[in-house]
Amino acid sequence: MAININNLNSNNTQVNQNKQTQVKEQLTQSTTSNSQLKTSGQDVVSITPQAKQLNELQKKASDGPAVDQKKIDELKKAISAGDYKIDPEKLAASLAKFEFNLI
Repeated sequence: MAININNLNSNNTQVNQNKQTQVKEQLTQSTTSNSQLKTSGQDVVSITPQAKQLNELQKKASDGPAVDQKKIDELKKAISAGDYKIDPEKLAASLAKFEFNLI
């Protein structure tokens, strides 16, 4: 079985030239589209999903329950007078629940 190797290099050269031509055309097109964007005078803004999520969380936080100033004043008064008693078991349970909800 004979193999013709005479035209082997010329075929590879032609393939390489075709690829180079395609790359040049793509670069020309992208340069043209970039220059069109610059000359159009329009700004483009994109918001990441994380920013959207942060915006939603801020809205939820601002819509949260109002501060009960009367309750705060009562607690401050009880702490100042030494009448505020802490239940260590209830505190530990609340901390554990809070930690669990963070996960």
